[in-house]
Amino acid sequence: MDIVKAAQYYTNRIAGDVSGMKVLLLDRETTPIISLVSTQSFLLSKEVYLVDRIENRQRDVMRHLKCVCFVRPTDASMQALVDELRSPRYGDYYIYVSNILKKSMVELLAENDESEVVREVQEFYADFYAATPHLFHMGLTPATHPLFGEGHSWNPGALSRTVQGLGAVLLALKRRPNIRYERNSAMALKLGQELEYLMAHEGSLFGGRGQGDGQTQLLILDRKNDPVTPLLTHWTYHAMLDELLGVVHGRIDLSQVADFRAEVKEVMLSQDQDSFFRQSQFLNFGDLGASIKEFVDSYQSKTQSHDKIESISDMKRFVEAYPEFRKLSGNVSKHVTLIGELSRLVSQRHLLAVSELEQSLACNEQHGADVKAVRALIGDAKIRAENKVRCVVLYALRYERAPGNATDELKRQLSASGVDADMVAMVDVVLRYAGARERQSDIFQNENIFSRGKNMFRGLQGTENVYTQHTPALGEMLEQLVRGRQGAHWQERLPSLDPNARPPSSESGMFNQDIIVFVVGGATLDEERAVAQLGARVAAQNVRIVLGGTSVHTSQSFLGELATTFFPTTRG
Repeated sequence: MDIVKAAQYYTNRIAGDVSGMKVLLLDRETTPIISLVSTQSFLLSKEVYLVDRIENRQRDVMRHLKCVCFVRPTDASMQALVDELRSPRYGDYYIYVSNILKKSMVELLAENDESEVVREVQEFYADFYAATPHLFHMGLTPATHPLFGEGHSWNPGALSRTVQGLGAVLLALKRRPNIRYERNSAMALKLGQELEYLMAHEGSLFGGRGQGDGQTQLLILDRKNDPVTPLLTHWTYHAMLDELLGVVHGRIDLSQVADFRAEVKEVMLSQDQDSFFRQSQFLNFGDLGASIKEFVDSYQSKTQSHDKIESISDMKRFVEAYPEFRKLSGNVSKHVTLIGELSRLVSQRHLLAVSELEQSLACNEQHGADVKAVRALIGDAKIRAENKVRCVVLYALRYERAPGNATDELKRQLSASGVDADMVAMVDVVLRYAGARERQSDIFQNENIFSRGKNMFRGLQGTENVYTQHTPALGEMLEQLVRGRQGAHWQERLPSLDPNARPPSSESGMFNQDIIVFVVGGATLDEERAVAQLGARVAAQNVRIVLGGTSVHTSQSFLGELATTFFPTTRG
């Protein structure tokens, strides 16, 4: 169950089904969908002469070329197609849409094809963003598709886009799942019901049966039940690149990175095209440095260079001194510079100190020591304001119901230290969204005497790395389900839309199952790591797992999305 391969199947059809030289027209949303799973060289190999946007009305007339259009079935894209067909610039048109096409849209295209240039109309279900083989998302952002309506409810546009995208994932994977949802989430329930209706209404596409395929489970979770994971600093390579440099549809903007060559404006992260990234995506920062040093050392031995290489700075100097290294191993030289920039930012922003406190707040119950540590962090002028706020948010979540809770005092200290009032207000924003009253799970294991004891015991075990103690709640849930632990608990917490469905797991664990986990409110790259690593461990049970979300969050995007709806000024 590989999300990228599922999307690439349609990309291959789009580019390859029509022979001869051709133009590919995309819309605003299908452009990044295609670019995530394909390359310019692949398109050229399929005789795609030009790639352009269908909204661009300044294109030249080239009637000798065929035109392949791949667009979402939205009103805007349909209107752009109508405008194109009224004044066709190319000889023949092959129209592919990324989701189920309404009959009225087909009729609209037919009515406006007066030149009779349309040769084919098909549905190709690549209506999702395939970020990695294990991770997909719907690309919802506050600017394009605001997630929330009022409070914990769907914005209608975001719900429609998510149902369409998740339906396309199921069609691409050829699955009809049994749907389970988190019991305390009205948004998860609503999404499940709408998706169930879609599968019933389009029964011929989804296998024609009124029940699941018996092999696939779709678990719809709500971000509010684990607000901790997106707030933490994560130390795996992909997560660090996204948090510190920003990864947008697989690309990193390098305009702010001083050491990159001026002619390189951005770089692409692709598991298909970049073996170093594929091998290093889940490495933590310490192992990453050792991994890339091994590669540079091997090349150095081939050049018979005797330069001493012991640090990232040494590697960067070596790469610049040997231009042929850059040519032969462009991907690795790219990563040498990216890792150097990450190292600089970690040092400049004092992220090791920040992360150590974050992990303590996320994993250990020690109220007195935590209050003291958060106060000290707020008072440290070297720490960035957003990192101070994240630590106060984590404190507020963990100790919301603790005697002597100091959240109000810490907010006052944030204000006194010069933190912007809107940033300070994010503490209340997160509590309103995901405070103890809203959550279904005891994520801190501190809400009763039994879980507090378990948490204290876990804290005494010690850990190999103080910066990576935290495990996403999603990962722990999947581990228990796959291993067959606490079956009654998960049956209660994750009810099925089908009252006759079997329990989510048996005492002997899961075998021969496909699991699609979807997070309303956004997944994280740390959760992707947990899913990928668990999937590798249970491959012998023939269990396959993929993760999806309305978006993929960094700490900044997570707080930004909440601010649009849960800001204190919206209180009645």
